[in-house]
Amino acid sequence: MKVFVPHRLEAEHPLAFRVSPATLVFALFGSLRHRDLATRANTQLWRDKADRLEAASEHQGDRLPRVAPSAPQAGVIKELSLQTSTAGNVESDDLELETETETEAGTITFADLGLGEISLRSLERAGFTTPSPIQAGLIPAALEGRDCLGNAPTGTGKTAAFLLPILEKIDERERRPQVLILAPTRELAHQIGTEFGRLSFGRRSFAVAVVGGESIIRQQRMLGQGCQVVIATPGRLMDLMSRNAIRLDKVKTVILDEADQMLDIGFRPAVEEILRSVPEGRQTLLLSATMPKEVRELAQIFLKDAVDVRLIKDNEDATIPAIRQAYIMVANDRKFDLLIGLIRREEPGRAIVFCRTKRGADRVGMLLRQEGFKADTMHGNLSQAQRNRVLHGFRLGRLSILVATDVVGRGIDVRGVTHVINFDLPEDPEHYVHRIGRTGRMGSDGAAFSLVIPDQGKMLDQIERAISRELDSDVVDGIPAPPRPFFRPQRPAPGGRRGPARGGRPFHPPRRGGNGNGNNNGGGQSYGGGGPLKGRRDRSTSGAGR
Repeated sequence: MKVFVPHRLEAEHPLAFRVSPATLVFALFGSLRHRDLATRANTQLWRDKADRLEAASEHQGDRLPRVAPSAPQAGVIKELSLQTSTAGNVESDDLELETETETEAGTITFADLGLGEISLRSLERAGFTTPSPIQAGLIPAALEGRDCLGNAPTGTGKTAAFLLPILEKIDERERRPQVLILAPTRELAHQIGTEFGRLSFGRRSFAVAVVGGESIIRQQRMLGQGCQVVIATPGRLMDLMSRNAIRLDKVKTVILDEADQMLDIGFRPAVEEILRSVPEGRQTLLLSATMPKEVRELAQIFLKDAVDVRLIKDNEDATIPAIRQAYIMVANDRKFDLLIGLIRREEPGRAIVFCRTKRGADRVGMLLRQEGFKADTMHGNLSQAQRNRVLHGFRLGRLSILVATDVVGRGIDVRGVTHVINFDLPEDPEHYVHRIGRTGRMGSDGAAFSLVIPDQGKMLDQIERAISRELDSDVVDGIPAPPRPFFRPQRPAPGGRRGPARGGRPFHPPRRGGNGNGNNNGGGQSYGGGGPLKGRRDRSTSGAGR
């Protein structure tokens, strides 16, 4: 048998193209084997990338200044421990949760949690020494196959807490997905993939991340080559399911990471449809930094006989105690001047500045670069390749300041972030918890500052109530700080409710030179915050770029 080839190659190698049918069969299987090796190489790239980033972070960390704790925290460092309660309702809900006995994470090791030798070696290689409280409470229950509801502050090791049990239970001989991990953002999905590469060292377990903004054809090809773990955003997973490009009939474990953010950005219908597509009898792990009503309702529907591993009780500080938190009052037209003065005073090693809108983030990033700072912007209008490039530069230390919006802020997990600055207050108080969770991760120190204009006094009150903690007041030399407004309590009218629908009007002391309504904006332009102005929204920031 003679195979058709270009005559030039046949002339140069006349004997190389006279092959038997058996040789063709072996060549075909060899090409398939090459595709299998490509899939393995992709997962190995994840592991190598994790090693490089860890080494770079350690190198940069040697030069990063440590953040001194504030005076109230210098003497007393509050330790997180597992909060236990009797089995019963969660805030009057019908979800029955069996609680574990109280455990002090500092007295046990990873070996005591039931992990195998391969996991212990990978943990030692990754630099883990002792389990965090969420890991000590979640890992044993997950190894037993129980449904779990995990609640812990951002940056306390939740990713490793659910990855280690699934790695112990994966059947490496099965090539179809056995574990499905849902994440709200692309950055968080890739972060989980990087952590999977570190913790799966020494195993033949492989994961594929399928997220929006990347080639769906390439993702279909990688899924067809076989994997045990799928890390997905709900929207892209729904697209693959509609194309019949992924099968979930072998999935035994489903993990919902950052479930509160997933529901907050409108993924609840997609999440419920995906969970109904997974076979019954599966194990479900739901983890979140906050526990709003929507998350408890989802747990009520899809978790069965769940183990409640919560580190945050109701009406307790939901933030990490090691983070120094403060607010700074400022006039609307002096916000950027205050930001520059704050950065120069604090001299952060790495800082993240959060803005409310994409347009505001672009403007702040441009002004920071004009001032000579190594800053760049990251928001939803950027392509996935651009977002990866910016985040990679921030991780390697090429950028010292990252300006971001809430949409992408959830997936930013970079070692050495010393400061978080809220240039605009978040619209939802619970977003404040996730923003400042970008610093003070895994036991390190951190600082969080919020820039507040007088019209946002009520939003500041809501944030303090949400985290059950009063923020410290701070000032920056050279920038005048207006007084924080106080709110008169609203008295109910005898003939029905009157006046403002929510709370009372802010009380501003009379000020000469103002505009007559308590706002002394001076004609300045807002960069993303600023709230109502003379009964109208500021046209420069009226939701553009949301």
